[in-house]
Amino acid sequence: MARKSDSRISATETELKDTLVSLNRVAKVTKGGRTFSFAAIVVVGDENGTVGHGLGKARDVSEAIAKAVDDAKKSLVKVPVYKGTIPHEQKGKYDAGRVLIKPASEGTGVIAGGAMRAVLEAAGVHNVLAKSMGSSNPHNVVKATIDALLKLRSPLTIARQRNISLEKVFNG
Repeated sequence: MARKSDSRISATETELKDTLVSLNRVAKVTKGGRTFSFAAIVVVGDENGTVGHGLGKARDVSEAIAKAVDDAKKSLVKVPVYKGTIPHEQKGKYDAGRVLIKPASEGTGVIAGGAMRAVLEAAGVHNVLAKSMGSSNPHNVVKATIDALLKLRSPLTIARQRNISLEKVFNG
């Protein structure tokens, strides 16, 4: 996934909340039997437009989650959240994972499943309609959702690009 370098941000660790999206037990067969380890996918966000995802692998569950949280803090990005929803409809894609997110009116809630819900809630989106149309693999769904969020343009950015006032963007 190509990320814009200007959208990366840093945040203090106290305000970030982490959510475990997926925990997978994997086995390596050796001469002495099976060796189990764990792979964890975690989403972190400040619920105010900042979100990141990470993957951690270790022999112990808690260590895998800790590694995933550290990895997620390195990939934080800022996304436009306008009045608790997103500014416009957007599609996102990563490998076979394809997602569609649409703005929703106040009181709708987060209509999304599994991995998408974790990303949208961590980003601080409270009202959104979302659909996962491709792969249900949590890795790809998380990355496709973040891709869709990165493609969003804020109303202020659109007003500047068109050289019009912010009211004219909405009343247009």
